[in-house]
Amino acid sequence: MAPTGRAALLAALGSLPVGIWDPGWTGILAVNGPITLACACDYALAAPVRRLRLSRSGDTSVRLGDSADVTLTVTNPSNRPLRARLRDAWPPSSWQPDTEITASRHRLTVPPGERRRATTRLRPTRRGDRQADRVTIRSYGPLGLFTRQATHKVPWTVRVLPPFTSRKHLPSKLARLRELDGRTSVLTRGEGTEFDSLREYVPGDDTRSIDWRATARQTAVAVRTWRPERDRHVLIVLDTGRTSAGRVGDAPRLDSSMDAALLLAALATRAGDRVDLLAYDRRVRALVQGRTAGDVLPSLVNAMATLEPELVETDARGLTATILRTTPRRSLIVLLTTLDAAPIEEGLLPVLSQLTQRHTVLLASVADPHVARMATSRGTTDSVYEAAAAAHSQAERHRTADQLRHHGVTVVDATPEELPPALSDAYLALKSAGRL
Repeated sequence: MAPTGRAALLAALGSLPVGIWDPGWTGILAVNGPITLACACDYALAAPVRRLRLSRSGDTSVRLGDSADVTLTVTNPSNRPLRARLRDAWPPSSWQPDTEITASRHRLTVPPGERRRATTRLRPTRRGDRQADRVTIRSYGPLGLFTRQATHKVPWTVRVLPPFTSRKHLPSKLARLRELDGRTSVLTRGEGTEFDSLREYVPGDDTRSIDWRATARQTAVAVRTWRPERDRHVLIVLDTGRTSAGRVGDAPRLDSSMDAALLLAALATRAGDRVDLLAYDRRVRALVQGRTAGDVLPSLVNAMATLEPELVETDARGLTATILRTTPRRSLIVLLTTLDAAPIEEGLLPVLSQLTQRHTVLLASVADPHVARMATSRGTTDSVYEAAAAAHSQAERHRTADQLRHHGVTVVDATPEELPPALSDAYLALKSAGRL
């Protein structure tokens, strides 16, 4: 079979055996005069790559699970056309599996003195900052015999934010909040501490809500209605110690805690409360304070983006001291941590009274749904042993939760999907009861 393409050209120029030349190489194993001349011309006509000017534009942040587009602009200042293959390298976690090769490689043709753009679509698999590595450009001559290659550093950072999947629950929680605020037909009777209005007594109303002076001025018994307190302070505390690294399903416990914290922050902000964030293990990992209502959620999402579990035991005394120092006024402390017996009994319980004396404390923990499934398994000897182990684990968590409730702590223990709405419901219950 007669050779074709570049191999045919080489054979015609110098009767060089076709098998000697490999198109993956940047040179030729053996050459004669005509081939040397062709290769030299091809190399000379290839656009220089070190003189290229590169810049970036595009997305600087993206929610986990969404896509980000980063555009690379290549300017060719030479007087030769650029025919190139380009690889825009990013860390492996910047793409979903098996998509890096197609997403990061581009073909470009840039006429002299002009510029062209290549867009790389990222779909990160982890939170945090993803920084561009390097751009490798291979420039080809018109014959494709020789190439020039160079690497450029073009810095760019894309911050991968928490996905906030629990935002789907926000409309229903806001509807419940409007009921508590008295903006719907549902009346709250004797709840809260801020006086709202007077209305006629209905059987079943709390007699302590009767306004005797108003009753004396009219023929019907009048009762006060209340609305939940506003402008209260909520401090959300994320435990970033070793227990937050445990995986429940496909994500660490810390990620599930973040999702619940974001829903609570969105709800509390709409309720008129001030929300701060503290992330702590043995030192402060993140602290968000004093943000306006419109800036709270973006600030929290941005601060959470780079948080990672630390494989150290959380210092409960240091955590308590930090909370008391940063929150001098009475507040709702929402502690997202573990319900494992050892960290609670040895770490938190000895210092818990320092918090409960000055603040209302709400503790939320991520439960493993696999343990609940194990507790119901039967049929084989292994299943029975698994069920016994799961029942023991559940009983231990219940006992730990009861200890915390005995100290006046409200406890929420739920699976990753159920924790965000359950935590928000607990917040609304405290608010309607006037405990904030």
